[in-house]
Amino acid sequence: MYIIFLIFSVSLLCIVIPYFFKTLPLKDIKEEEVPKEGNLVKLSNGNLYYKLHESKHRGASKKIIVLVHGFSTPSFVWNGMLNFLLDGGYSVLVYDHYGRGYSDRPRIKYNKELYVESLKELLNNLGLEEPVNLVGYSMGGPIVGYFADKYPERVKTVSMIAPAGFMQNISLPNNWITKPIIGEWFWHVFGNRIYGIGQMSETSYSDDQFSINQEEFLINFKKQLAFSGFVESLLSTVRNFNLFDTRKMYSNLGKKKIPVFVAWGTKDGVVSYEGSKELLERIPTAKLLTIEGGTHDITYRQPSQVAPALVGFLSDH
Repeated sequence: MYIIFLIFSVSLLCIVIPYFFKTLPLKDIKEEEVPKEGNLVKLSNGNLYYKLHESKHRGASKKIIVLVHGFSTPSFVWNGMLNFLLDGGYSVLVYDHYGRGYSDRPRIKYNKELYVESLKELLNNLGLEEPVNLVGYSMGGPIVGYFADKYPERVKTVSMIAPAGFMQNISLPNNWITKPIIGEWFWHVFGNRIYGIGQMSETSYSDDQFSINQEEFLINFKKQLAFSGFVESLLSTVRNFNLFDTRKMYSNLGKKKIPVFVAWGTKDGVVSYEGSKELLERIPTAKLLTIEGGTHDITYRQPSQVAPALVGFLSDH
């Protein structure tokens, strides 16, 4: 009996210690820790961190681009594209989703409604009543798509970069690593293997002079890991927001008279370039920019290819 008890105790410690080693150092976000160049806005589910970059061009205050980031990487992911968009005569709004970056981490369901309604609340609170140009990266693609489908009167154009929603044979939402308690333990202990701290990018180098290099990317990404609730927000998103199949939404969007732009890399290992063919079937009027050899990180690895094409598209509409 003693040996059985000893084995059980050691096994329990091997489970408990790594979890507390990962979670005990975590802290809540305090206002003084939020970068001064950004702002917090109080919405119904807590504070949302945002930056509104004003273009110096005449009339830019009415030409707004809203950049919506993806699953785990907060708004710094757009830094390589910003100057192109500002120089193109657009003011640019970026923000961190709840659970990411410097936004609050409410313990709620991170579902489609949360992301769509948070975007609407943000626009309302900032007094942005005119239709805006929405740009979504990865998970941000379905978010802006759902927003445009529900609130088409608030949207001037929709642009998507390597958008999620066309994956098949994905069983992650029903996988054991998403189950209650087990999921929380596994995602905290092995989080870097799931959302890939060291493997966030499919490429480690880009010769684009405006790209975000790997060192800068990792420094900025890891800042959010000091705050509690990040892992929970990712896990809740997987549980409650179907990012793997949003085909119906894309079909609905294709029936609306909203101009659509899409940028996709041919070697995207996260959301296959094959999805672009199906997207064009569902949104035949969409304009597709193909980045030859581009992977899932074209937003910050090839900004000199993506951003000017986006500005050109917006200028035509």
